[in-house]
Amino acid sequence: MTNSGKPTPPPYFNIDPAAAASRLSDPIDTLRFAKAATFAAKGRDDLAKRGYSPDGRKRLRKFSTWEVCRYLLDIAPAHLRRVLKAHADLPQGTGEGNSKWFTLEEVLALREHFASEGSASKQYKSFRPKGQPAKVIAVANFKGGVGKTSTAAHLAMSAALDGYRVLVIDLDSQGSMTSIMGGKVEDEWQTAFPLLARDYARHVQAENANRRAAGSTELPLDETLTESLEVSPRNLIQPTHWPNIDLIGAQLNLYWAEFQVPVWRMQLRSWPLWDALTNALQSDEILKDYDIILLDTPPALGYLTINALSAADILLVPLGASFLEFDSTGRFFDMLYSTFASIEEGENRLRRQDGMPEMKFEWDAVRALITRFDAAQQTDLANVIQAYFGDFMTTYRQELTAMVGQAGEQVNGIYEADYREFNRDTYVRGRETFDRTWAEIKEILLGTWWRDMQMEGHEDGKA
Repeated sequence: MTNSGKPTPPPYFNIDPAAAASRLSDPIDTLRFAKAATFAAKGRDDLAKRGYSPDGRKRLRKFSTWEVCRYLLDIAPAHLRRVLKAHADLPQGTGEGNSKWFTLEEVLALREHFASEGSASKQYKSFRPKGQPAKVIAVANFKGGVGKTSTAAHLAMSAALDGYRVLVIDLDSQGSMTSIMGGKVEDEWQTAFPLLARDYARHVQAENANRRAAGSTELPLDETLTESLEVSPRNLIQPTHWPNIDLIGAQLNLYWAEFQVPVWRMQLRSWPLWDALTNALQSDEILKDYDIILLDTPPALGYLTINALSAADILLVPLGASFLEFDSTGRFFDMLYSTFASIEEGENRLRRQDGMPEMKFEWDAVRALITRFDAAQQTDLANVIQAYFGDFMTTYRQELTAMVGQAGEQVNGIYEADYREFNRDTYVRGRETFDRTWAEIKEILLGTWWRDMQMEGHEDGKA
């Protein structure tokens, strides 16, 4: 028997205006935004602390013998047990029986031991050429929600587990990376903002020296600029719960840089604003202290992103396998061309007049990375994106797994999640999502270091 009754109309039919009006609150004034922001800040803090210890600190979990041998040191569990038994001075781990648990600090100590005493045929320490500076990797796209912060955070953790020393710089005023890393940032003076201010202040000092010599009016050096001259990246770097990941964090006031930088540029047109972050990393020898510096950028091609891109050796551009994200990323590349070509044209016009060599922006490598990939739904479109972007694309597509979502609810990366909370196979598949991404980025990293070394005539060496 069929139902011949009239179907239920769509929910947007027959809405009563009077009833709709009765459900409205009073008109919203600006004060209501402050109230909403206060509630959101409390909620954000509560949610961010899901991954924290009861004392309010974020701590990195320990790693089991199975994880150490499979993912970190590439040795057989029985061999590890024999080595530990023979060397009582090495970290012995905690726990009963054959299953021991090690902190990452202990794993790093074991890595050092095997690198000096283990088999010469195995690479217990990842390649890092002597004398070469850290590689700077910027993760950027001006479309939000494409997985920039998640990708940057997991790359930092992957590199740390691989034995590298990593500095993460959060340039997004939303501060999501800072939350993942457990950072504490009180105001803009604990962000990258004073580094930009300091670079401008130094150029003002140089300009004023010239003006004094010429008897001209000097540019003002206000309290903000004077204070910034005392700031170093070393003042801003804070440790994280990862022993080999440090952080320069972000918070909402960092966004003020997007308004202040163009004002400074108007006051001193000769200031190369795009070099401020590069100069900070170079002048304070930060590039010597770390192996990798990861820059997490805001979802906009603003002045902070321009600084990140200018400082970067490698650019990663995450995007989802959808038409809108493909279209947006294409426009992002177009804006990159327009922005940096315009800077080159303007600068080189002046350089030619002064008989100076021309400048050119260059990156060791650029890769677009498909994130949140669903093979059942998105393979065709991903193949189209791959065809159009060609060698800009990574081979691996970062799949979305249940494990990623569950870890994210605890404001953690998947490497921070205890595999005992999952089915073992689920953990292996979930981890593989980011392991394979790291493998591809690491190959680029090592290749660029090797190329730099050959160009400079260095012999093979490891730090």
